[in-house]
Amino acid sequence: MAYEYNDEVKKRLRRLEGQVRGVLRLMEERKNCKDVITQLSAVRSAADKAIATIVAENLEQCILEEQAAGGDTKRLVKEAMELLVKSR
Repeated sequence: MAYEYNDEVKKRLRRLEGQVRGVLRLMEERKNCKDVITQLSAVRSAADKAIATIVAENLEQCILEEQAAGGDTKRLVKEAMELLVKSR
């Protein structure tokens, strides 16, 4: 099944890309490690939010399709939870 990613998710990832470039710039400028770690933590948080958004939206779409086909949606929820746990 192909999944259509919405513009908001893509926007989040572009912002994340900019944050990573910012971390590299801090490193190139030999900034304090506390500043680098603070920015890397923001990158990780942004990535976690993007993952959660993608899993949630995909789960919603998959559940609707599975319900329309008369299937069991419990497996889909379990798979989504495993994806979230695996991403950490």
